[in-house]
Amino acid sequence: MSSSVPSARIAVIGGGAVGGLTAAFAREAGHDVTLCLRSPLDELTVSTEGEVLRPALRFVTAPEEVAPHDWVLLTTKAQDTEGAAGWLRALCGPGTVVAVIQNGIDHAERVAPLLPDGAEAMPTLAFMAVERVAPGRIVHHFSSELHVPDGPSGERFEALLAGSRLTVRTVADFRTASWRKLFTNVAANPLTALLKQRMHILQDPEMLRQAEEILLEALAVAQAEGALVDETDVRRALRGNLAVGPEGGTSTFYDRLAGRPLEHEHLTGAVVRGADRHGLAVPRNRLLLTMLRAADRELREA
Repeated sequence: MSSSVPSARIAVIGGGAVGGLTAAFAREAGHDVTLCLRSPLDELTVSTEGEVLRPALRFVTAPEEVAPHDWVLLTTKAQDTEGAAGWLRALCGPGTVVAVIQNGIDHAERVAPLLPDGAEAMPTLAFMAVERVAPGRIVHHFSSELHVPDGPSGERFEALLAGSRLTVRTVADFRTASWRKLFTNVAANPLTALLKQRMHILQDPEMLRQAEEILLEALAVAQAEGALVDETDVRRALRGNLAVGPEGGTSTFYDRLAGRPLEHEHLTGAVVRGADRHGLAVPRNRLLLTMLRAADRELREA
């Protein structure tokens, strides 16, 4: 597959599930792709649609090894954003666009202060079921969409990956889109991670009811923040969670199983902070946040 635009130099920061998949698919589209990693890799493999991809990537482990690129895809977990500052300084020049492919609702606010003058942070929502099963080994289950705000950079990004296995869609109301995406994470992620169970837990009627209550709290916050959402979006999020299948997982579930730090502050934490700004009661989300912080402390101290 190849895109309809000339080859571009793309750097992907982070070799996890999303980083590995986006790097592989961007390389398959004919672009020159560098994968920026903490630890060295000899090879990246991506299992997808019954085949195994072994993309020809450049692997680097230090910012000193790179120069400015046309595009940077920041795929680290949201809580690791500041740790990518050295990479961002080295990879960004005037005109570089950084697609911030992270969970949460404050992508640009997190990343823009870390960029040199002339570079742009473009918030990006990832819709993909993908799992890192070992260093350098990625399993893609389904979906590979990226949603970005309408505008010149979003349109260029859409053209950059046109015809590839990465589908880019521009959206007019990105605030609303961000909250809709958060709804898909804000109940399923903490419940699967805290209970260390896969998505089958939502097939239990009482657990599904609790998930709905968690989402209704988030809905009230989203509306107060100006997102154009209603209970239809809550039901859509729950249907999407159930469609993953009983043996599916969430990113927070996979992180806890692997002993990695959790990104609860940018999921449940975003709901609680928003509630505090607007004087709203979110007791279920507040309890989940307290429990997730305790689980995260245990992981960090282990």
